[in-house]
Amino acid sequence: MNRWGIPDEIEKIVIKRDLRCVYCGISFRTKKSQQRGKSSPSWEHVINDIRVISLDNIVRCCISCNASKGKKNLLDWFSTPYCLKRKINKKTVARIVRIHIKRYCESG
Repeated sequence: MNRWGIPDEIEKIVIKRDLRCVYCGISFRTKKSQQRGKSSPSWEHVINDIRVISLDNIVRCCISCNASKGKKNLLDWFSTPYCLKRKINKKTVARIVRIHIKRYCESG
């Protein structure tokens, strides 16, 4: 388990799956020594609840997107100046986030 409470199995799968920021699409460097600054990968809970540890809620995004999203609801975050400027929306995000939106945000 890593320091954020993410089990090793989930961490390995997510690192292999999310080679780019799931929100803006910036590519992560493969070597840790090359990972610097705002484009470095960070752990993200799509649903802002650290108790929800699942493959569709744990993703990697860049530090910039993570800082911008903070504790905002995903769909609300899409309407912020940060996302509007970068053209980040429910159609442009990674497939895992689109699945999350369909499953949790647009149901009911």
